[in-house]
Amino acid sequence: MAVDPRNFHLINVADTCSIWNILSSKVLYYASISAKCSFSCTAFVYYECMHKPRKHISAKEQELQLRLEQQREIGQFQMFHIDLDDLNDLEVLEKRRHLSKGELSSMVFARRTQQAFITDDQSARKLASNCIPNDRVQTTPQLFGWLIYSGILGDSDKDVVIREHVFFGRPLEKYFNQIYIKALEYKLAYKG
Repeated sequence: MAVDPRNFHLINVADTCSIWNILSSKVLYYASISAKCSFSCTAFVYYECMHKPRKHISAKEQELQLRLEQQREIGQFQMFHIDLDDLNDLEVLEKRRHLSKGELSSMVFARRTQQAFITDDQSARKLASNCIPNDRVQTTPQLFGWLIYSGILGDSDKDVVIREHVFFGRPLEKYFNQIYIKALEYKLAYKG
């Protein structure tokens, strides 16, 4: 599934990895909010982010948790509960591919509410593209590319976003660089 930086749905159900990737860069996150993007999550994802037992939680992970809580306090990253009937959606569960309950619940909720699903997990993207229209399965690099393509983020923001993202040990630097080039190519080709 090719990622196109020219398009991005503004209303998204996010899984755990995409929440951490979005919040890892304040520049990326605040640019997305200024572009009227909204992100929500399921109670399963919130549990994975905030309460799932871990052997050790680093200061960087604690900072991301703090950022999530601060944003929730001002109405961002609203949390939604899903019914057990929603998780019994056989089309999704039959093709589970070792995904977490957070990823599955996000897919099911996005499908039921006809919202976009944002994930940075390859297996989750593949499964989601079988049950959600492809144009509504999105990634954090796609968000970044769209913000570049749309002019909401400028060239000088690229390195800041990547530096912030890498500082938190997040894995998308390569994809940010690739989508940045793709966004610039589209800008040159279509905006002249």
